[in-house]
Amino acid sequence: MLIYLTEYLQQYISGFGVFSYITMRAIMSVLTALILSFIVGPAMIRWLTRLKVGQTIRQDGPQTHLIKTGTPTMGGTMIIFSVAIAVVLWGDLTNHYLLVITLSMLGFGAIGFVDDYQKVVYKDPEGMRSRTKFLLQSIVGFATAYALYALATVPAESQLLIPYMKDTVIYMGAWTVVFSYFVIVGTSNAVNLTDGLDGLAIMPTVMISGALGVFAYLTGHAYFSDYLNIPYIPGVGELTILAAALVGAGLGFLWFNAHPAQVFMGDVGSLAIGATLGGMAVAVKQELVLVIMGGIFVAETVSVILQVGSYKLRKKRIFLMAPLHHHYEQKGWHESQVIVRFWIITIILVLIGLASLKLR
Repeated sequence: MLIYLTEYLQQYISGFGVFSYITMRAIMSVLTALILSFIVGPAMIRWLTRLKVGQTIRQDGPQTHLIKTGTPTMGGTMIIFSVAIAVVLWGDLTNHYLLVITLSMLGFGAIGFVDDYQKVVYKDPEGMRSRTKFLLQSIVGFATAYALYALATVPAESQLLIPYMKDTVIYMGAWTVVFSYFVIVGTSNAVNLTDGLDGLAIMPTVMISGALGVFAYLTGHAYFSDYLNIPYIPGVGELTILAAALVGAGLGFLWFNAHPAQVFMGDVGSLAIGATLGGMAVAVKQELVLVIMGGIFVAETVSVILQVGSYKLRKKRIFLMAPLHHHYEQKGWHESQVIVRFWIITIILVLIGLASLKLR
């Protein structure tokens, strides 16, 4: 919205021209989302506490977590609100990449909101039935994948890039929709599974979103994309604004979610930000790099799959408890140790992912 105002004011004061640059608007997007989170956070926590919208803790989980029973949840609405406002203020709302993925975030957030509502109102730790949740996720995820495919402007948007391999791509054609669907829905659920400790999911989200913002900016810039030998996708650079907003909102949320957490993200947040990361990776054609940078999310998901599969087939568990972060808690790691060590691993993985820009 403000981009149009600054374009008008530029006619009278040339200094407003600086806001035509994506980099400047990205900085403003970070700051806007961060400040909004700081402003909205305390009021939202008080409101959720007054409504007694407290988290119900699984009885079969780590016993040390029972003390967290009653901590306000659904704090992810703070993230979605801050991101959405920052995007509306600083983004080009005619850009289909920005519009489609922002709407996807809102769609997955709505699914998570209903799920959280059932948990906190009906005191059901499981929330929405898994089949219903997956169906709704599939509808929104497929719609997002199809929209990105249907609105594609260059052939590169139907290709799968292989990181670290120069000029190596896989042409997928219409199968791009199916692949993109799995990336978006899979990432959404992976972040959801990771969100089990204070700050565990949000800081990797901030780091990965920042990296995807770099990819978006470079992919949408003709000179840089040519220099780095990555596909040039006109207009996708606008996703830098969304990525920046998620960084700011994530840091703002971490202020209240750091151990011991004053508020939990809830499914409304984890499903939404996971889908956003997946959608941005699809748009900038860095789906496989997302797998690398989101290694913690992947490991958490795989641990659940292996645990369930092993128990059904052999009646034996591979891990002391799944997802993976609970396994390390059961081994004696303090919650803060698990969180910070997983953060450190994510920093390393994000740097490895960014290195794919040059290592080819």
